[in-house]
Amino acid sequence: MAKKEEIIRKLTKTGRGSMYVVLPKEHIRDLGWRERQKLVVQRVKGGLLIKDARSKK
Repeated sequence: MAKKEEIIRKLTKTGRGSMYVVLPKEHIRDLGWRERQKLVVQRVKGGLLIKDARSKK
């Protein structure tokens, strides 16, 4: 996305307690992510960091 804009999403509960956030498909496409791809979720100050599990960054 060329323009820096804020997109607000809801945190939704599923089943027995897991939660999910739906990410904009444009962001997923820009990152080159695919369905069933493994991701690493890390807790950082003020939020979460989500990145490709294979990335060395």
